[in-house]
Amino acid sequence: MYTRLKKLFAIKGYSLFVICLLMVGTGISITLPYLPLYLTEDVGMSEGAFGIFMALTLLSGVVVNSLIAKRSDSGMNRKWLIITAMLSSALGYVSYLVFHNFFILLIAVSLFNGIGAAAMPQIYAYAQESANASKSNDKTFAMSTLRSLLSLGFLVGPLGGTFILGAFGYEGLFLGTSAIYLIIASLVFLFLQKQKAVQSNTMKRKSIGSPSLKSKKIRQPFIAFIFLFAVNAINMINTPLFIVNELQGTHTDVGLVVSICAGLEIPIMLVLGALGRKISNHSLMIIGCFIAIIYYTILSVSTDSWQLIAAQLLQATFVAIVMGNGLSYFTDLLPDSLGLATTIYTNGSIIGRLVGSMGGGFIAQFVGFRHVYWVCLALVIFSFFILWRTRSHVEMEVPTEHTPSA
Repeated sequence: MYTRLKKLFAIKGYSLFVICLLMVGTGISITLPYLPLYLTEDVGMSEGAFGIFMALTLLSGVVVNSLIAKRSDSGMNRKWLIITAMLSSALGYVSYLVFHNFFILLIAVSLFNGIGAAAMPQIYAYAQESANASKSNDKTFAMSTLRSLLSLGFLVGPLGGTFILGAFGYEGLFLGTSAIYLIIASLVFLFLQKQKAVQSNTMKRKSIGSPSLKSKKIRQPFIAFIFLFAVNAINMINTPLFIVNELQGTHTDVGLVVSICAGLEIPIMLVLGALGRKISNHSLMIIGCFIAIIYYTILSVSTDSWQLIAAQLLQATFVAIVMGNGLSYFTDLLPDSLGLATTIYTNGSIIGRLVGSMGGGFIAQFVGFRHVYWVCLALVIFSFFILWRTRSHVEMEVPTEHTPSA
């Protein structure tokens, strides 16, 4: 494993991508736990207005990502796209301090964070192009490792946010987050190599075609991923409430469930990425759905908190597959349109989290916390059949990385 990790750094720019994604994850998670408190208590939004605000700002990112995706594969310089997105994100976080009118803040954050949302898919696309250019035979491992660093940032960010908030208040929190994005933009400007050397192969192949969501082989997996990200969001919201209200568990039990799952995700993600040469990403998606079916079946019939705690190994594996190998799944489907592939994955995760966050509470209110898991089970089974149906497209049209090279 150490030797394989060391070889990843032979990919041009990989060290910079590692730093960038770790900082992006940290930057997002520093403010994420405290944003609802700030907007409802300091800005004065109602809970309903906050929900609308978050939904619209997230959807703005989906729209901008979609507009940029194909153009980024047609010769646009990804380096400047990343820099622009990082600078825009910095302005977005400053906007929270400058504007306090709901509509003005909504417009500002939707605009700046919408443009800023392009950063991650463009970093992923750039990294994939670098891996292709370096003739790496470990591209799935390279991408899942980068994705795990984003998750690592989410583990350390909230702790840093607590310290900054206690020492400097919300001004320090938002300005500190903006500073992180400015640092990333500076690093990319100074150290990321010129685009032409990396993108030449893509430019030569751009005449092959212009795939889109109109194609079944892309649209169907996209829908499946939306559902998979949605059930994960529902699980995150519903499980703490289920433990306390239905199973009469304690807050310690909730903490164990969350921490065990989060702690297992990253090492499992790395292991699964390392298996990229032996098992196709599509096969891993099928396995992930099967694991999720077992997980939600256990939760549906559970009678004690320890059962949920033990089941977090399954949940962590499912999350690691969807988040770690899901990115490589779409780049396998669209090897000549990496910007589009990474954008489809990112948009699917955003829409899925939005649907899950809004739908989870609504479902629980009407059918109860336990029956939410039956809904999740149905969605996972539906996703399983969608991905199973698309296996012929993948097997016939996608060159798999695990095939030994000559």
